[in-house]
Amino acid sequence: MLPDSGAADDGRMRTFTDESNMAATTRGYAHRIDILAPASRVWAALLEPALLARWYGPQAFVRPGAGGSLDVTLAPDIERQAHIDVFEPAHRLRLIYLPTAGMPAGEGALVDDYLIHAEGDVTVVRLLGSGIPADKAWDAYYARLRGQTERALARLKVLMERKVAAPAHPGVPG
Repeated sequence: MLPDSGAADDGRMRTFTDESNMAATTRGYAHRIDILAPASRVWAALLEPALLARWYGPQAFVRPGAGGSLDVTLAPDIERQAHIDVFEPAHRLRLIYLPTAGMPAGEGALVDDYLIHAEGDVTVVRLLGSGIPADKAWDAYYARLRGQTERALARLKVLMERKVAAPAHPGVPG
């Protein structure tokens, strides 16, 4: 993929298809969040429905593993149903989204690629979203999706870094 020189800051990319040799314009997003928690714990939050529901969306269903699925309601108007394409525990999770009722009509695959690695005590999570058509019909959906995923990752960070307060004097009522 080569950057579309006509697009400044809207995430548009120009891709080339083998079939027609014509350019199809898509866009995506890239988010990075540094979390003070072990990669294994962050990975669990991506796949355990109870944890997923606390940071990503209130209704979450996951069938983990390559060939599995993830269904979640990110916002009232953004349902996401995905096929798990790549599953590398504590390192990488790639989701290929299926069309849902709230999506504008379009062709191609929408993809989220979660890349996870440790840097000392910090787990770095990168989310690369791609394949969103650059049609005007997709503008509102793209803006909501990009914003919702950014906020979701911020909630993930808070959830993973939250410390349970220990009593000041164990065994002594407060």
